[in-house]
Amino acid sequence: MIIVAQTDPHHPQATALLKQSHALMQSLFAPEDNFYLDIDDLMAPNIYFYTARMGDEVLGTGALMVKANYGEVKSMFVSESARGKGVAAALLRQIEDTARDEGLSMLKLETGNVLHPAHRLYARHGFMECGVFGDYVTAKSSIFMEKAL
Repeated sequence: MIIVAQTDPHHPQATALLKQSHALMQSLFAPEDNFYLDIDDLMAPNIYFYTARMGDEVLGTGALMVKANYGEVKSMFVSESARGKGVAAALLRQIEDTARDEGLSMLKLETGNVLHPAHRLYARHGFMECGVFGDYVTAKSSIFMEKAL
């Protein structure tokens, strides 16, 4: 059973997954095209950080950044061994539930153009491509998506 819970991003297993995610993004994209949050930034008061686990093993991470009139999905990452097992879907459901609890009517996200499994995941969960938003700039390596809640 997958358990999703709000977690301190400094939890050792969460930190290890975040570092794996950051390393992957650094290997795929130029520095100016990496928009991930540093681990300490995930402690901000407007961020809900979650982990998904089975038993004692943390398998994935995800966060909701609450903005003035939308929420942004951040730090979505699932360990390679847990992919295809519903971990990312469970995290997205929690993020969406939290966004609704916060009274938000829209979720948005930025993802890399070569992260095709992520594109499919988000599309399955009702996200559609949209234009650039927030502080982002148009970049050929970015895809922007949104979902009305």
